[in-house]
Amino acid sequence: MLPSKKIPQKYQPKGYEIIYEDRDIIVGHKAPGFLTVSALWNKETTVLHALNEYVRKGQAKSHKRVFVVHRLDQGTSGVLIFAKTPQAQIFLKDNWKETKKIYYAIVHGKMLQKEGLITSHLMEDEDYMMHSVDDSIHGKLAQTAYKVIKESGRFTLLEIDLLSGRKNQIRVHMADEGHPVVGDTKYGRNEKKYPRLALHAQAITLTHPFSKERLTFTVPLPDFFRTLVPH
Repeated sequence: MLPSKKIPQKYQPKGYEIIYEDRDIIVGHKAPGFLTVSALWNKETTVLHALNEYVRKGQAKSHKRVFVVHRLDQGTSGVLIFAKTPQAQIFLKDNWKETKKIYYAIVHGKMLQKEGLITSHLMEDEDYMMHSVDDSIHGKLAQTAYKVIKESGRFTLLEIDLLSGRKNQIRVHMADEGHPVVGDTKYGRNEKKYPRLALHAQAITLTHPFSKERLTFTVPLPDFFRTLVPH
């Protein structure tokens, strides 16, 4: 498989720096503050919309489009993958359990257990909030493996192996543990002083839909993380 060419900055979609592209997939670094797909309050300022414009290359009548494989929360940065064909989308989704997803998060306080596995069933309420519940029939199984990488006076840097990909999973699980993600005003502390959510999709390893190669894509940690936990 040939590596993708470096894309000039002026052609990069807003909020999403493309780091790899071939005939089947686009891999990029999503910036915090951008939606992956449209929401009720925002239909166009999304990575999906920007990428559709990118693949159409300014041709208004073009029917080219990209296909959603997974999502990152609006406040989360990091590796985000799209398919360029329906066939690639189906393959990636069908093999998503074999896709390894590594996140980095900075949480409040210090974890008593420096490594562990958090397991619960998650369910969404009518206000679109996710909760850990005892209902294993309606709740969806969620598993988050974590290990402490470094601690500072008030914060802890965690490496997280996302074993399942439920909505807001890491944020809910960390809040359940009493160590909410820094900057999380939805599940954590209602503090507006942090410029962003301290959650970052650092790396993804997947099976390529055409070549069947195992490929790993990584992006750098945000500078903001180093202001909380120097490393």
